[in-house]
Amino acid sequence: MSEPNIRLLFSGDLWVLAIQMGYRGPGRKESPAWVQEGREKNIKFLTSKCGIFVYGLYWSPEKEKFIIIKMTEEKSLNFIEEIIEEDLKAGRCKQIITRFPPEPNGYLHIGHAKSICLNFGLALKYQGATNLRFDDTNPVTEETEYVDSIKNDVRWLGFEWAHEFYTSDYFEDLYLLAVKLIQKGLAYVDDSTPEKIAAEKGTPTQPGIENEYRKRTPEENLRLFEEMRAGKYKDGQKVLRAKIDMAAQNMHMRDPIMYRIKHAHHHRTGDKWVIYPMYDFAHGQSDSIEGITHSICTLEFVPHRPLYDWYIQNLEIFPSRQYEFARLNMTYTVMSKRRLLQLVNEGHVSGWDDPRMPTISAFRRKGYTASSIRTFCDKIGVAKRDNLIDISLLEVCLREELNATAPRLMAVLKPVKFIIDNYPAGLTEELQTENLPGDLEHTRSVTFSREFWIERDDFTEEPPKKWFRLAPGAMVRLKSAYIIRCDRVVKNEAGEVTELHGTYFPESRSGSDSSGLHVKGTIHWLSVDHALKAEVRLYDRLFTVENPAMEEGDFKDFINPHSLEIIEDALVEPSAGKAVPGTRYQFIRNGYFCVDMDSSDSRLVFNRTVTLKDSFKK
Repeated sequence: MSEPNIRLLFSGDLWVLAIQMGYRGPGRKESPAWVQEGREKNIKFLTSKCGIFVYGLYWSPEKEKFIIIKMTEEKSLNFIEEIIEEDLKAGRCKQIITRFPPEPNGYLHIGHAKSICLNFGLALKYQGATNLRFDDTNPVTEETEYVDSIKNDVRWLGFEWAHEFYTSDYFEDLYLLAVKLIQKGLAYVDDSTPEKIAAEKGTPTQPGIENEYRKRTPEENLRLFEEMRAGKYKDGQKVLRAKIDMAAQNMHMRDPIMYRIKHAHHHRTGDKWVIYPMYDFAHGQSDSIEGITHSICTLEFVPHRPLYDWYIQNLEIFPSRQYEFARLNMTYTVMSKRRLLQLVNEGHVSGWDDPRMPTISAFRRKGYTASSIRTFCDKIGVAKRDNLIDISLLEVCLREELNATAPRLMAVLKPVKFIIDNYPAGLTEELQTENLPGDLEHTRSVTFSREFWIERDDFTEEPPKKWFRLAPGAMVRLKSAYIIRCDRVVKNEAGEVTELHGTYFPESRSGSDSSGLHVKGTIHWLSVDHALKAEVRLYDRLFTVENPAMEEGDFKDFINPHSLEIIEDALVEPSAGKAVPGTRYQFIRNGYFCVDMDSSDSRLVFNRTVTLKDSFKK
């Protein structure tokens, strides 16, 4: 077969590689059947599909082992891409124009990231354009802070908008469009209370009731609407409604409200307006004003589409079209802005960017990369049916990237001191260790001395079977250093281990080992006199159940009480001392970590971005 377009991803332990390819079979010592078959039959090339990629296993004569590769594969079109390609082919549009229309009443979450990647991604693929439009039609809940955060999130994800618009830019245009419907006898001012309007709307099985205000003449409605704009009436005293069909099966078509009165200060227009358009009216008309060819919404807007089309048809304006896709629902979190706001206001989290939150700013602070989120959005695809995506898939996307890019660092989270009795007091050595596995050109120096810290969990007095770390009389190798043996255990009055003593073997130095000793375990360490103190925040799932929004009772009852553990006396290599916020590392054997914004020269703070493997107890 011809040489495929490939990129070398992994090599070494085939069991690990198989797991990366989606294998979910027997334990570590049992390779998947297809790997065993490849070995036995000396198959030169074998492929397996996982998600949107095809992975290959092939035998490398030079390396004398099997290698995993990821091949490029032309993906099939999703249903929106099929629509766009048909529209372009049929000449219904010369250039596609999409939009991302967030309401500036909160921070964007991972569900918005899917919409951003879709809208901007389509424009990039088909040489179109995407507008960023802020749906600022509710002055009570909107703030400039949210506007700035949204723009920052979109840019961080790697996208740039063609134009920045606000629905408030079109308030005069929307007002005139409403006037047009009034003049055509297709809109009227209703004096009813909200309760009366709701009661007269009927039910899905019973038609609504046409009240007396529906019979007002266009002239009277126009006068009343002008008085509403002039501020003559109080909040809730009058509304403008579309006159469609109070018996329509679709409840959204039963004379929906177009405008309501709100005497509130707007973050952009100030006090100029006291009437504000409802989303259903502002949405389609703003799309039309901007010439949006493909208005992409989530599935909850499917029943709104007839109203979207009704406004455009009766106003005789540019015919934007609405298309719906499944929103992103992810396990162990909530996506509702209302619920997220509750978490923030009630103090369950430290803020919108708390790393346990599903907001884009929280993922950024936790240490996620924009590219891993884009990869995740690409992998989950675009569907027409709602589903629940396992957060583990997002974590896999991140691990695959950080495994290849995050510099390694030794950090001891729960330290216990080890003293080498046969190592000269006052002597230190500078040892070289790699920043990335297999990269011998870029190394760093670590200082070795008589006293060093190891992880408390790397020692036990009563080792179980297959224990390859420290125990009384047991030997291990220190990462990039020497083989040591534990000879003596020191405890305090409470029986807690406070110090370990042992022996090192000078001939066992990594890279020039001539000791003849063989050990199965390697642990990390830090010199006592050179390690830097750091605060480490271990983040886990925010909720204990997969879908807290669907559980009976208050969703906050399922908050994970162990979602944050703070270790105040952790220790890290001195090379991390000057790291700036956002710098990512793999703490060897502990996981991936990121320098937090709270970090300073006098106080290092690290967030756990993701564990080395999925260890959450479901």
